[in-house]
Amino acid sequence: MEYVIELKNIDKEFKVLNRHEGLKGSFQDLFSRDYKVIKAVNNVSMKIKPGEIVGYLGPNGAGKSTTIKIMTGVLQPTRGEILVNGQIPYKNRTSNAQNIGVVFGQRSQLWWSLPLIESFKLLKDIYGISDKDYKEMLALYESLVDIKELYSKPIRQMSLGQRTLSDILAAFLHNPPIVFLDEPTIGLDVSMKAKIRNLIKALNKEKNTTVILTTHDMGDVDALCERIVIIDKGTMLYDNDINHLKSFFGAYRTLKIKIDKHAEELSQDIRDKEKEQIENLLKEGFEAADFTVGQDEDFYSILIDESQVHLMKVLQYLQEKIKIYDVLLEEISTESVIRKIYEDAENLKKKE
Repeated sequence: MEYVIELKNIDKEFKVLNRHEGLKGSFQDLFSRDYKVIKAVNNVSMKIKPGEIVGYLGPNGAGKSTTIKIMTGVLQPTRGEILVNGQIPYKNRTSNAQNIGVVFGQRSQLWWSLPLIESFKLLKDIYGISDKDYKEMLALYESLVDIKELYSKPIRQMSLGQRTLSDILAAFLHNPPIVFLDEPTIGLDVSMKAKIRNLIKALNKEKNTTVILTTHDMGDVDALCERIVIIDKGTMLYDNDINHLKSFFGAYRTLKIKIDKHAEELSQDIRDKEKEQIENLLKEGFEAADFTVGQDEDFYSILIDESQVHLMKVLQYLQEKIKIYDVLLEEISTESVIRKIYEDAENLKKKE
């Protein structure tokens, strides 16, 4: 099979009632036909090959979860064609469910009061996993992570990181061709994030499993994804590899400046005022250039397009206007690139 997932011109629309206020309005709503149509997914097309790890990215409300629900068979698209493992998912929900694994954020699919190994045994029976395949998967798990010590532990007694780790292992247990991971590292510490990223990468390599990853953590994207798809307001903005994305924004660099010796002691109000001051200075000094100013711990980060103005010229100008205690120069990060894409798309819509 050349592609495990194929989406062609997929739309998904929802009818939402225009509600009226007050008690009288509530009665009116019971018989109202006053609906508005919201397009959650707009003409999305993509093809995903076996073994790819694809980052499916976008802000809240972009249409990511709706697309995932269409691919898992939970929702039927309003228009368009979709094939997952050669099947139409919403017409073959049971068959499709047997060939995918799913992890949704912090919602565990395991049995709360049972030890982990008992949950695994139940999943073995549900998916009809042979004794041989089951033992091989457990042996693989044990070679990748310290899972044996968790076998006898009930899910309710596990930490968030242990539960997430267990849920990911459960999703891969029946060796599905595709696994959907929705915010798998949300709320975890740095050490556990690294462990889970390494586990996902190892399982993908060992089993050639296709992984669709939705996340707001750019660390996940940089560590796992060679290809990313960006969606905003239901419309696809980008579908290509990360290196191509960064090269497309090759003229951008990030200037980080620290203007307070003891910046860690400042209140957020003061930081916001200083950020606004920097933005106003840049507007005054470089009217023809666009800048994105952000806060990064004790530094203010300024995203600069060097095709418009040279970074050193910006630094020299700021040094004349404000006292700078420390300076850092960075190549553009994945997070900055994606934020820039969102902003450009938003500005384009405003102009239209």
